Amino acid sequence: MTSANEDTLLGAHVSTAGGVWSAPARGAEIGATAIQIFTKTPNQWAEPVLSAEQIAKFKDEVRRTKIRAVVSHDSYLINLASPDPALRKKSIASFKQELERCRVLGIQYVVTHPGNFMDDREAGMSRNAKAYTHCLEAIKGTKILIETTAGSGTALGATFQELAELRRLIPGRLRRRVGFCADTCHIYAAGYDIRSDWTGVWAEWDKTIGIQHLKCIHLNDSKTPFGSHKDRHEWIAEGTLGAEPFRKVMQDERFRGIIKVIETPKKDDPTRHDRRMLRRLRAYGRIRK
Repeated sequence: MTSANEDTLLGAHVSTAGGVWSAPARGAEIGATAIQIFTKTPNQWAEPVLSAEQIAKFKDEVRRTKIRAVVSHDSYLINLASPDPALRKKSIASFKQELERCRVLGIQYVVTHPGNFMDDREAGMSRNAKAYTHCLEAIKGTKILIETTAGSGTALGATFQELAELRRLIPGRLRRRVGFCADTCHIYAAGYDIRSDWTGVWAEWDKTIGIQHLKCIHLNDSKTPFGSHKDRHEWIAEGTLGAEPFRKVMQDERFRGIIKVIETPKKDDPTRHDRRMLRRLRAYGRIRK
């Protein structure tokens, strides 16, 4: 028995309680080689200012724990597609702060939800792309990963065509800093049947978006049925997706070097449950010969 994924970048979204520098140790505790974090409280507008000492401590902890990849997730409050000028202005300012914190911390990618258009979808796409463009021009270096959505309400980004169009609307000089994060729960809820048509779904992704632009995968099962358009995460292989899509993603050579993080329920014991899910995924990555 050998492992196809011994070098896989695999981990979880971990807490930064106590300071952003605390996250790498939490990742190491669950056996992660990759982690996702919030660099600020995600449901508040307040923007933390990191000192040189705090930045150095975070980088030292990443090195000490041998975490090989760190991605950030932007604030839940940000809506770059909003037709409300005040909210959009506030969102742009917050997103720029996120990009800047990641730049100084040495975090390469920020995972970002496309906005909610609220009024008109095409207008929302335009506003979203213009906001991404403004932020990328203002803050150098940091890259963004636009996340797939479940397609509830007026959320953008539920279809591969829409994701590709959002990237296309960003000027070519900045496009190299724009990739994607695919969430297995969101894709399934949006109507892409990775349970029954794994090959077909990813062929469509490659044709529409390009597999080379996929830089991160959120591995989450779904509490709700196929096509529900609801974002409800469940433990791996214990939801409506079941084990097979996760076994495939862990063994598919195309995804070997892509960052994979779980955002599965933590319940009353985050460390135990994250360890349990990561052990399960690693077992799926073993190919019997």
